[in-house]
Amino acid sequence: MVSLNTLRTKFGVLLSVVIAGALLAFIFSLKTEMGFSGNDPEVGAINGKDIHYSEFLAAYDDVKSQMGELTTDEQAQQALANTWQILLSDHVFTPGFEELGLAVGEAEHKALVRGERASNVMSSLFGNPQTGEYNVEALAAFLAEVENNPQAQKAWSFFSKQADLDRSMMKYQALVQKGAYANKLEIERGVKSANNTYNGRYVVSRYTTVADSLVTVSDSEIKAYYKANKAQYERTPYRTISYVEFNVEPTEADKAAVEAEAKAAAEQFATVSDLKAYTRDNRHASVAQTYITASQMTAEESAALTKGKMYGPALVADQWRAARVAEVRNVPEKYTLSHIVLNYTDEKLADSLVTVAKKGDFAALASQYSLATDTAAEGGKIGEVTYASLAPQFADALLGKKKGDIVKISMGNVIQILKVEGVSAIQKHYKLATLEYPLVASQQTQRDVHNQASLFAVTAAKEGFEATTNAQSQVSRTVTIEKAARAVRGIDGHSLEVVFWANKAKVGDVSELIKLDNNHYVVATLTEINDSEYRSVNEVASQIKSTLLRDKKFELISAKMAGATLEEVAAAAESEVKNFENVKYDAYYIPGIGVEPRVLGAIASLEQGKLSAPIKGASGVFVLVTDGVTVADEAQTLEAEKVKQQAAAEQSATRAFYAVQELADVEDNTVGYF
Repeated sequence: MVSLNTLRTKFGVLLSVVIAGALLAFIFSLKTEMGFSGNDPEVGAINGKDIHYSEFLAAYDDVKSQMGELTTDEQAQQALANTWQILLSDHVFTPGFEELGLAVGEAEHKALVRGERASNVMSSLFGNPQTGEYNVEALAAFLAEVENNPQAQKAWSFFSKQADLDRSMMKYQALVQKGAYANKLEIERGVKSANNTYNGRYVVSRYTTVADSLVTVSDSEIKAYYKANKAQYERTPYRTISYVEFNVEPTEADKAAVEAEAKAAAEQFATVSDLKAYTRDNRHASVAQTYITASQMTAEESAALTKGKMYGPALVADQWRAARVAEVRNVPEKYTLSHIVLNYTDEKLADSLVTVAKKGDFAALASQYSLATDTAAEGGKIGEVTYASLAPQFADALLGKKKGDIVKISMGNVIQILKVEGVSAIQKHYKLATLEYPLVASQQTQRDVHNQASLFAVTAAKEGFEATTNAQSQVSRTVTIEKAARAVRGIDGHSLEVVFWANKAKVGDVSELIKLDNNHYVVATLTEINDSEYRSVNEVASQIKSTLLRDKKFELISAKMAGATLEEVAAAAESEVKNFENVKYDAYYIPGIGVEPRVLGAIASLEQGKLSAPIKGASGVFVLVTDGVTVADEAQTLEAEKVKQQAAAEQSATRAFYAVQELADVEDNTVGYF
């Protein structure tokens, strides 16, 4: 029987792999029971349709139930991203598939369940790990559990919907791929790019030869250019804050006090006979879980500990540290191991395999039964493992074991059967007990910093942030916080509270004292709110002016670059004729010329021996002649290029999903709620 725990484990992996995360929420119906009624705030939008708090919360809770406890900022970010994937599927992909006629009907769904049609979801959950073959019996066992288990019914509903959506996505991708093709022009260009190398001559007149003062760009021209090209200046709305950070750092007096406390404790630590009992009663002391060799110690540690003496106390990386040997084991430095990995429910099978493995072919058993597909293909071979790297369960189980011995270890959701394929020479391994006193600020120092920060916050609210910063000789920093950001660049630690405040504040507001998770404090003021999705014309005016100056200089320079030959053009432009050699169409950089895509295109497309028109390059105006074309001996054929480009076109079809997501225009306003 496939247990719910197994499915949860597999689905936890599946969540981050299949269809960029979780797909359909099965608890959207809860939103009417959340008690919001008419007070259900909007936290975002998809395709212009508002997403309310209750709907997002339902999907978010579902994601968290699959991911488990979120202990880091990165995990929280991933959970939010997965939640938006769920909502995107519900509001965009599923309705779109229905409109296209790609939705999975009842008959097709049954075919997925019976394994008559391929399903990534069903195969991942109910497939043989070694062969990938769909296991209908495993599904039947699970469905039997569903009948009387509400939790299993809920899970099955989720899996079923996900399988249907995955199937629709497979059909959509196939549809897009069938419409992707390489056209004749692309194929011909590809052949030319692969086969041809160009040589020739050019003349260039750089834009710097014309002084900016000789060209005029008006404000109206800048505004007209901005209006015509506004899409180039998109940006994410943002808020700007200035802040002062108050760091709680140990004073010299604090450091001296920690040193005295550590040395006094070390005197007792040096005489303790029962180290394990001592570490249970002292929060600064601990016994390591694993063993190390003398070579893994520092020279100072090795000199003391290998002779039965205490090391330290010594100041190491901002903490006072002392160490003693709690236990010594004479064991091989390295083990060569093979293993068979089974589900924790397969206890009887594990016992049977242990019996057979003692006399039979371990590699064959691993290939047939092990869930660890990466090693099963190699007969279960793990290879060489150091004893010092072993987790406690493995270190204890392998103690005293010799080549050929078989060991069974139950740990977490799996059972591992190990075979010792070989052992190295015996070496002393040490388990250490340590005493560690980090250099931390005293409670008095923490109170002093808190009081200083509180006084700053109160004074800044009354007299102004900038004035208070100057009066108290503090250093302020300014940073922008983009919409939907969940951290502040430059602030160490968990700065989400600062983001929450900034998104609710008005310009000129001064925050109360904000405590960060690393025991530092921040006081901030909001200096700007910019909700525009485009940079203003004033912000990009200098950039636009440079572009228009270049365009006008091109007109002036190109008018001078006249002549029937390249030599005449060079004379008119007061320049010289230079050579280019071995230039290929797919080159990024042309030696002597630089990064000039338009010049490269002209080189590859010009009729041999014909003088080009003036070319508007990035750095200057070019006129050129292609003198010769060398064709590679092993030329790329049209047919081979067609196959290559067709494959690339079909591969690019997978980007259709990303295009749909981009067009859906997801607006994330969840900061302040999640």
